[in-house]
Amino acid sequence: MKKFFYTLLAFLVLTQVNAQVKNPVKFSTKTEKVSDNEFNLIVTGVIEEGWHVYSQFTPNDGPLPIVLNFKDQKGNYELVGKAKESPYKKAFNEVFEVDEYYFENKLTVTQKVKVTNPKVKKIKLNFDYQVCKEACINDSKDFTFEIPEIKIPETSTETVVIQDSTKVDSTQIAAPTETPKAAQATTEAAPQDKKEDKSLWTIFLLSFLGGFAALLMPCIFPMIPMTVSFFTKQSKSKAEGIRNAVIYGISIIAIYVLLGSIITTIFGAEALNELSTSVWFNLIFFAMLVFFALSFLGAFEIMLPSSWATKLDSQADKGGVIGIIFMALALAVVSFSCTGPIVGTLLVESASKGGIAPVVGMFGFSLAIALPFMLFAMFPGWLNSLPKSGGWLNTVKVSLGFLELAFAFKFLSNADLVLQKHLLERELFIAIWIAIFGAWALYLFGRYMLPHDYEKADKIGVGRLVMAILVTSFTFYMIPGLWGAPLKILSGLTPPSTYSESPSGFGNTVASAEALPEHAHSGPNGIIAFDDYKYGLEYAKKVNKPVLLDFTGDACANCRKMEDNVWSKPEVLSILKNDVVLISLYCDRKIELPKAEQYVSKTTGKEVVTIGNKWTDFQITRYKSNSQPLYIILDTDGKDLNKPIAFTFDANDYKKWLEDGISKFKK
Repeated sequence: MKKFFYTLLAFLVLTQVNAQVKNPVKFSTKTEKVSDNEFNLIVTGVIEEGWHVYSQFTPNDGPLPIVLNFKDQKGNYELVGKAKESPYKKAFNEVFEVDEYYFENKLTVTQKVKVTNPKVKKIKLNFDYQVCKEACINDSKDFTFEIPEIKIPETSTETVVIQDSTKVDSTQIAAPTETPKAAQATTEAAPQDKKEDKSLWTIFLLSFLGGFAALLMPCIFPMIPMTVSFFTKQSKSKAEGIRNAVIYGISIIAIYVLLGSIITTIFGAEALNELSTSVWFNLIFFAMLVFFALSFLGAFEIMLPSSWATKLDSQADKGGVIGIIFMALALAVVSFSCTGPIVGTLLVESASKGGIAPVVGMFGFSLAIALPFMLFAMFPGWLNSLPKSGGWLNTVKVSLGFLELAFAFKFLSNADLVLQKHLLERELFIAIWIAIFGAWALYLFGRYMLPHDYEKADKIGVGRLVMAILVTSFTFYMIPGLWGAPLKILSGLTPPSTYSESPSGFGNTVASAEALPEHAHSGPNGIIAFDDYKYGLEYAKKVNKPVLLDFTGDACANCRKMEDNVWSKPEVLSILKNDVVLISLYCDRKIELPKAEQYVSKTTGKEVVTIGNKWTDFQITRYKSNSQPLYIILDTDGKDLNKPIAFTFDANDYKKWLEDGISKFKK
């Protein structure tokens, strides 16, 4: 009877904990047989209204993505490709300054596996994910998929449902009824919300501007009057000349759009979405852009075989619509030495966005090139207003070379951030950009020449002078960034301020490394902080100050909003720096605990193997909550002095809450 009583009590306590801990996603699983030894393992989640779960393709430095950890793979089964996801949405996160990919209402993740050991009857999966609304919850689920031996007729091509797992938890929903095709839908079919449309419009506009930049290249600009004159002279009437010019323009657009379509088809939407976080792709793009930049600066010319242009010219001489199409193709080939680097750069940038972005990018680029040919054919008198060809065209080309060289280091920075090698930290990145833009400014001022310049100019034009002043101003603007200035104009281009040699910046009134207490570090806004509960509490006892316990996360957007918009207020910052000891416990850190410190949670029954698991378990066990941010004021014995408070944008309310806890400590 006594044993029954304690068992009942434990059950009631656990039930109470689970009732208070948020669980916004209800999961179910399903196994589908594809062939005798291949299976689709499907996880479906129904998400509560207003909450988001982040895709496995979410870029680095953003919210935490889904992570699939399959157990006991070696010698038993193989993963066939990367897990497929149901359509997700895409939006720019202003806090992390990256695009984030997220699911609303429902998610489906499908992993195909090939069983190599006939004795395998079960496959276990640890499903790690983050779900956010006003707060963020980092959680993981353990799923078990049954793999029975089921024979299906060789002539059958249907996918057979083997089993709906019921081993998840009591909150499961009914198994999904999606077909395997729907379950494996890639992100290319993702619904286009307003922010996605905005992203595609941005790509279109940037590509359109890139097309105008290409139009000013020495190998294209002089061809405008020549080509238009050809149409007007060869056409029997003005209407025919306009028609031919329109066909010519449409042909140019079709050629470049076809190139974008080929890129999308070859790589696929899923692969393109991975470019932003792939180390190797970022390194390859860095090398490509440096190569293109050196070409623009005059180190060498990128040329296609001259025989190609000769053959195309011979086809163009045949006349008619076919001849006009070959003329457009000849333009693309002949101008490749100028347009190649720009096209390559645009494809790199648009491809990293995924989906139809390369097609949209090539449409914008080709439209900018085609429009002048069509418009000048319709209004030949405009040709008289065009500036003459000359050295200014090479100045435009060199300027694009400097820009390409600068943006190349953005891709190198991406690779370094993913690897967390700290080889290209913020200060070094800014120094490189200062050097590049400084060299560009000196070139515009005529201080030196490059290989393709005709001769050193004794004087420079007004346009070149204005450009030189703008580039010089931008160069000087970046210099304070070496000492910690935020450089908001470059937000999203430079590495974050936390990824630097001096995260707090030089000259700030922040404790130096020598002045910091043992086990402490300089936290947000220069606040002395601890990331270990034990050491922080010991220091609080030593200085006799209350503790501000901060349950946070590296990928918690609302945590950063609190730090940037509430903690930074002078009236709040003064309290945080002088009146409390900050202990920030990061609930999403994947750093593995020493084996001796790993355990199974008595509250949740889950394995605690990382630092993030440890602090999440602490938060759930003590405060019956698993969402961040969460703040509590403690005394030096670790006892709560007030009720926890979560995310708020009201600095006055937060200040009153702090003062309430501190006043109770002083009593």
